[in-house]
Amino acid sequence: MKYIITRHDGQEDEITVLIFDNYDDAYDLLEEIYEDLCCSDADYEDRPYYEILELK
Repeated sequence: MKYIITRHDGQEDEITVLIFDNYDDAYDLLEEIYEDLCCSDADYEDRPYYEILELK
């Protein structure tokens, strides 16, 4: 199976054009992107919301 990362706003960027061989690789990339955010003081409006999807 292959996986992609999509944005909820439907836009494309350097992350959404990647294809991953497994879910964990996609998750690890998103974890790197969001690792500097703390839930209590994060302003998520400054960053797009991503979702990992399985390619059919």
